[in-house]
Amino acid sequence: MSFLDHFAHPHLPNLAPAMHVSPVIQIHLLAALMAFVIATIQIFGPKGTGLHRTLGWIWVVLMFTVAGSSLFIHLINPHGPGGFSFIHILSGLVLVMLPLMVYAARRHNVNLHRRIATNLYVGALIIAGVFTFLPGRLMWQMFFG
Repeated sequence: MSFLDHFAHPHLPNLAPAMHVSPVIQIHLLAALMAFVIATIQIFGPKGTGLHRTLGWIWVVLMFTVAGSSLFIHLINPHGPGGFSFIHILSGLVLVMLPLMVYAARRHNVNLHRRIATNLYVGALIIAGVFTFLPGRLMWQMFFG
């Protein structure tokens, strides 16, 4: 079987694999998906509006949920299940950067706020999200399994 054979069966998401994981992973997945949608709206939508601020606060709560819940997920660990892995460094970084992003917005430091928000969107949602589609992971199973 060639490497490309593994990619031969993409389909609409099968939600069944998500029903058979722990509630922490389900919360993590749902919060990450919602955060991705809201962040996409935020990045491409108008800034400084009431909607931007409201969605921004919702996004902050969702990102705290994503990063916080990840601290209880220990499936990917080079030393075996149960410990922390490299991805948990990203979780810690998100938990530190979110308050800084809010602080920058409150101080009207738009450049810093934009830079942190964009970096979190790209790093914590897009790049980290891409890794969830590796063979054997939950998103792989949902879309290609």
